[in-house]
Order: sequence, then structure tokens, then C-alpha cells
Amino acid sequence: MRTLSMFDMLCEQENPNSDASKHHLARIPDLLWLSEDGMKAQVYDGCQSWETAFIIQAFCATDLVNERIPTIQRAYEFMKHSQVLSNHPGDQSYWHRHRSKGSWTLSSADNGWAVSDTAGEALKAVLLLSNIASNHIGDQIERQRLHDAVDCLLSFVNKDGTFSTYECKRTSSWIEILNPCESFPNMVVDYPYPECTSSVLQALILFKELYPSYRTEEINKSIRKAAIFIESRQNKDGSWLGTWGVCFTYGAFFSIKGLVASGRTYENSSSIRKACHFLLSKQLSTGGWGESHVSNETKVYVNIEGSHAHAVNTAWAMLALIYAGQEHVGCFNCSLFFNYPNYRNIFPIWALGEYRRCLRANNSGSMGAYSMVTN
Repeated sequence: MRTLSMFDMLCEQENPNSDASKHHLARIPDLLWLSEDGMKAQVYDGCQSWETAFIIQAFCATDLVNERIPTIQRAYEFMKHSQVLSNHPGDQSYWHRHRSKGSWTLSSADNGWAVSDTAGEALKAVLLLSNIASNHIGDQIERQRLHDAVDCLLSFVNKDGTFSTYECKRTSSWIEILNPCESFPNMVVDYPYPECTSSVLQALILFKELYPSYRTEEINKSIRKAAIFIESRQNKDGSWLGTWGVCFTYGAFFSIKGLVASGRTYENSSSIRKACHFLLSKQLSTGGWGESHVSNETKVYVNIEGSHAHAVNTAWAMLALIYAGQEHVGCFNCSLFFNYPNYRNIFPIWALGEYRRCLRANNSGSMGAYSMVTN
């Protein structure tokens, strides 16, 4: 296990009783998890910030925030405490470390490794809650910390306007011949992904709406290039291959949401129309969607064995269609699979909340951002 290996190295190079060794030893339990069938060792120290950001957005989609104020308060405090407030000590360029100040990690601030899509989703969550009265959620996050978050997001921009995960794309794919790990193909280079690009794109758009005077030109340029990249990664059948989730439904959810945020609609975007047709072609007779993780390996949409619907896939597809304006209602990098148990609660609630919001707006005759299209 990574932490134990690092501890062994630390003990070899330093006194096992040193403060550094003791501090490192104290963090080993962070990677241990007692599940229903026994003790497990995690490859990461959690995904608290990632999932909390989604939970906040799901709550906001239900329009029931005022009924869950204590929960929202605690979530908001967690997000504020989880922001990384400084870069790691030492010469960042010497260690080839990307900046982390202003970011959110997948787990907590102690992790220290900035992730572009987590930072984007976290900033969105914090900005959404900034519209709520302070007597409901407590002290608002400082403006400078929002600026730091945007600065960090803009630091992730690749030369072509795309976004990778932990750092910018720094070299060419030829270096993959040095990759010694069969479980992680195409991982030596941090390639751009539609999902990461979409998360950052949405965050920058929401920030610009609330704070239009900060780094406006750079934000506008990033938004424009990010949207073009998402469109360019669409397959001929209208799908997007998701890398950080299962798989085509996941890719459609993020890609469509990003394109809609950038001003594309069902009427003016052939990409969105093709994406909707693709999703509808995969809908099961039961009304839901159920995509197998095998899709990530075959690069072709594969139903769950027995063609059973899955709540999370159904939620992603519903959200994608809702954001696209259609009046219709943990896989990881091909060979290694993560489990996100909270997804089964987060995304169905989110989808039902957005659907309820659309129905209310439709009945009132004004759909706003979610204009329904009869097809």
C-alpha cells in the first residue's frame, strides 16, 4: 500500500521515532476502510470534497434548501475548510508540481493535490450557496478565496484550451512507452478530458455571472475553447466516451451540461441533438438506462447483463436530456474500478429535483435556462 511503502522509506532515511515518521504513521488509518465484508485498503484517502460538491448541487436542484439548513450549513463549512489555501512548501518547479493554492482536492485540504474537475465542481457548489442568506449558511467565503480558485482553474488550461486532471498536458504521447503499469494505460501524460473540461467550464461561467470584472478576457477565451473541445470529442453516433465514470451516460451528462452552460441549445447545436438521439436510443423498455462498466473496455455502449436499469445511469441520462431541453423523462480508466456508493443517492435526487423544477417552470409557461423542446 502506498502509505505503508512511504512509511518504510521514511524509516530507512530518518529516525523511526522522528516527528516526520510519527506524523506519517498517524495518517495510515485514512486509507483503511472497514466495509461489510471486512477491512479494505483504499488507493486514495477518500472523495469527500468531490461528493459533497455534488450533494450541494443536488440539494439546490430540489429547491428544498430552506428545509435542510443545518445540513447545508455543515456542507458549506466543510467546503470552506477543504479549500487548499497555499502551495506546497519548496520550489514547485523543481518538483514539477502544479499549483494547489485555491483548489480543492478529491478528498480534503490535507491531501494537497489539486484536481481540475473537483475544483470546478467545488467552486460551483460554493457559488450556488453564495446566493443564500448568510443567516442560513453562516459567514460567506471571502472574495479573495474565490479569486484564488479561479486563478487555480485558469492555471490548468492547456495550450489548446482544454483541461486535464492534476496538471497541464506537458509532453507528447510517445512517453507512454515508459509506462510500466498495465492497470493504468495512457497515464504517463495527463491528457485532456471532456468531463474535466466541462466541470471547469461550468465553474468559470457561473463565476463570471456573479463576478463579471475579474479576469474576464481570459475566462471568456477559456470558455470558448473548452466548448469547442467538448464538441470535437463527440463520436459520430452522438456519444462521448467518459473516462472517469461509467461511461457513455457519464460522458453525456458532463458534456451536455457544459455545452448548455456555454450557450448551446437543442435548437442551435447539432452536437446536443445528436447526443439526445444517442441517449434515447439506449433507453430500456422499462424507461431507465443501465450501462455496464464493460463499455469502458470495449469503447461501445454495453447494457448491464439482463438489460437491467441502474439508478445512477438513469439519473445521468435524465439530467443530460433535461439540460439539453428534451421533454423526456465508478469506473476508472478502462481497467481499474472505483466504488462511489453515494452516487446512488446523489444523482437520482439531483435528477428528480431538476425534473420537478422543469415541470413547475413548464406549468408556469417560462422554462428559463431549461427550455423544453417538443421532439
